[in-house]
Amino acid sequence: MKIQLTTRIFKEGRVFVAHALELDVSSCGTSKEKALKNLKEAVRLFLEEAENMGTLDQILAEAGYSRSKQKIASPKFISVQRVTLPLPPTHAKA
Repeated sequence: MKIQLTTRIFKEGRVFVAHALELDVSSCGTSKEKALKNLKEAVRLFLEEAENMGTLDQILAEAGYSRSKQKIASPKFISVQRVTLPLPPTHAKA
């Protein structure tokens, strides 16, 4: 069985961080490729443990997935975009 994920990769200092948006699972590596490889392993372990604990269906449903016997259908994103929002002056000092 396969699952589709939406990922984002960003850099924190010298480390690349890969994040699976739907499941809120992250991992890191010294390159984009290594971070993505590590993320796939982290997601696999996360889902495997959820299955062992009996919470996989609940986690997938809360993340927007639907599951049948042969397929896990991913949520359909309409848009993923960067948005800029001005903050009130009281928040800008922090």
